Amino acid sequence: MSSTATSVAIQKSTARSRTRQWVFVWMGLGLAAIFFASLLLGRYPALGLISWGQITQDELARLLVFNLRLPRLLAALLLGSSLAAAGTVFQMLFGNPLVEPGFLGVSQGAAFGAALCIVLLGGSAILIQGMAAAFACAGLGFSYLLARRIRYGGWVLRLVLSGIAVSAMFSAGLGILKYIADPLRELPEITFWLLGGLSSVTWPQLYSILPATLTGTLLLLIFRWRLNLLSLQEETAFSMGASPRRERLLLLAAAVLPTAAVISVAGMVGWVGLIIPHIARRLFGSDTRFTTPASMLLGGMFVILCDDLARTVLAGEIPLGILTSLLGAVAFIVLMISHGVKVER
Repeated sequence: MSSTATSVAIQKSTARSRTRQWVFVWMGLGLAAIFFASLLLGRYPALGLISWGQITQDELARLLVFNLRLPRLLAALLLGSSLAAAGTVFQMLFGNPLVEPGFLGVSQGAAFGAALCIVLLGGSAILIQGMAAAFACAGLGFSYLLARRIRYGGWVLRLVLSGIAVSAMFSAGLGILKYIADPLRELPEITFWLLGGLSSVTWPQLYSILPATLTGTLLLLIFRWRLNLLSLQEETAFSMGASPRRERLLLLAAAVLPTAAVISVAGMVGWVGLIIPHIARRLFGSDTRFTTPASMLLGGMFVILCDDLARTVLAGEIPLGILTSLLGAVAFIVLMISHGVKVER
């Protein structure tokens, strides 16, 4: 009887593994199809797809596709993949499904750095990107240093409390900068940056974020199996041979690094790192060996589709952050009211 049960369990495990493999294959093909269709989709010469014949014959169409759309789509892919993978890490490490990559003062720090550059340093695109990335990393550093000084609760709780405090301070600083900014020139620029968008992305900007995004996401992929262990209680993880504080800090840094890089270019783009990990867990369960790469694929598809809508729905471009928040909130509502969610009374 036991051998029969073992055989059935092995067969079920093999079937689940094959199903996951096929789902990943279809997700990869879907991402590739969306990417190449988006490369040809736009408003030149009219709303629709540019044919490859037009690209080979029309110099303007060729420049539009390869110098404007291609770096923008690659940035959208990096943005979605990085935020979704970072969201998976944050939600697993903190044991909270409502946290996102900017939780430890990262997003608010980036917003403060960008606004500070616009108000005090003239608003150069390179300086805005550098200041946003620097203050995003500073947000994580301040949260970590403050968590070490707090004498209440465990390490995870201290990080949560310090992240809330640091985010609030950066938000207050951002409010002060918006108050003193020139209402005709600086304030609109700050507001537009906070709404998020990829319209200004060029090849040099894409190259500037590649090292950080590729390094961070590669580390998250390599160590994704450790998330299953580090999501346990600190004593349990330690008893199983892990060094919880050190490894959690490593994974948090690996998640924040690409987040800071993509935020510095795209501005504030919300809900990607919040909702995409939920969808990945609905498809693959809570095993981070599968949910982490699934989140990256789904995040890339989601942001590319939102960017397509941003540049094609209206004659003027819609800020990307508005669309990701709108569609992310709709998806979140659908997930919450679906039959797959258990309700406790």
